[in-house]
Amino acid sequence: MTTPHTARQRLTNIVGGSAGNLVEWFDWYVYAAFALYFAPSFFPKGDQTAQLMSTAAVFAVGFVMRPIGAWIMGIYADNRGRKAGLTLSVSLMCLGSLAIAAAPTYAQVGLLSPAVLVIARMVQGLSLGGEYGSSATYLSEMAGSERRGFWSSFQYVTLIAGQLLALALLLLLQGIMGEAELESWGWRIAFALGAVLAIVVFVIRRRLTETSHFQQVAAQGAERQKSSGLNLIKHHPREALLVVALTAGGTLAFYAYTTYMQKYLANTVGFDREMASRIMTAALALFMLLQPLAGLLSDRIGRKPVMIFFGVAGMVLTWPIFTTLETTRDPLTAFGLVMAALVIVTGYTSINAVVKAELFPGHIRALGVALPYAIANTLFGGTAEYVALALKDAGHERWFYIYVSVVIGFSLITYATMRDTKRTSLIED
Repeated sequence: MTTPHTARQRLTNIVGGSAGNLVEWFDWYVYAAFALYFAPSFFPKGDQTAQLMSTAAVFAVGFVMRPIGAWIMGIYADNRGRKAGLTLSVSLMCLGSLAIAAAPTYAQVGLLSPAVLVIARMVQGLSLGGEYGSSATYLSEMAGSERRGFWSSFQYVTLIAGQLLALALLLLLQGIMGEAELESWGWRIAFALGAVLAIVVFVIRRRLTETSHFQQVAAQGAERQKSSGLNLIKHHPREALLVVALTAGGTLAFYAYTTYMQKYLANTVGFDREMASRIMTAALALFMLLQPLAGLLSDRIGRKPVMIFFGVAGMVLTWPIFTTLETTRDPLTAFGLVMAALVIVTGYTSINAVVKAELFPGHIRALGVALPYAIANTLFGGTAEYVALALKDAGHERWFYIYVSVVIGFSLITYATMRDTKRTSLIED
């Protein structure tokens, strides 16, 4: 027998689940935010672009582990519960952050140093692979049908808040420490803080209540179909491919407009590292506030029109936004252009989690959301920085703008031809 949740219980659990998601993504994005400072510690001396390419390659390695984490932990969350999946994921993230905070430098132990960094990012990749599916499923199931787009958008509110918190910490440390101190040891503070916050979140997640949807699935016992990769491919191949297709353009655009954009402002446009951080911090703060508004809009008009807006605008405007930024020297103008890109990608970020959750039945929902998403995220999101920097190093930086526009265009075809999941949702109240 299932236990229904009151409105107050729903809100409490959504806030609790979202807070944990924030810390997970803070730990993940600390790597990207502080890469400019810790890159010399792990890799031999060289020009800045070469060092950033090395750190971007390790960033991509973390993404390679995400499908594995999505597969293992998606099944775990479907069989043991969304709450159990969330608790396990934050434990792994804590271990990864702690390892990086204590990692020796290249000058101290040679190649062992980048090896420790790679292993730590692999552990964090496993964590985040499971986090997305568990978190998206938990928030979507905990929310009521009338406001599911609104409440599930808080997954990206907290995702962006984690990125924003990482940048805010960077600005704080830049303000109280010198460049030499930050490059020498100051960057370790961020990873150590991430490990401590993960322990706090572990306690919070242990106190969450399970969703009534999983209680219904668990009540079926041996009669229910088991969650597995084979059953996902066998019984839900169309939905799995749909998740890959709708994710490709969105995840590439998100990482191009956010994590890579900070380096682009410093490495290509020519702003100093502090100014690039300030521009991105201000833009991400507004970007975060847009998510619930777009989620609420999807509850009114449907998910499909919101995603189509992203597809059309992203395909058409990515090139002019990046090429205009190339010659921009005014920070306010740069902020406006970055903000325009983030408004565009809001059409994807605000509702992508709920769209995926609405495609799958409860017994395989966490795996169905997590695994195809992680595959697309690895192929397109995790490689975004490396592709951009490699093309810049080869003298063809503008090819990256075309690449982003084309992939968004392919996802637009999916948005235009798929059913509106708000009207065909498999999440039953």
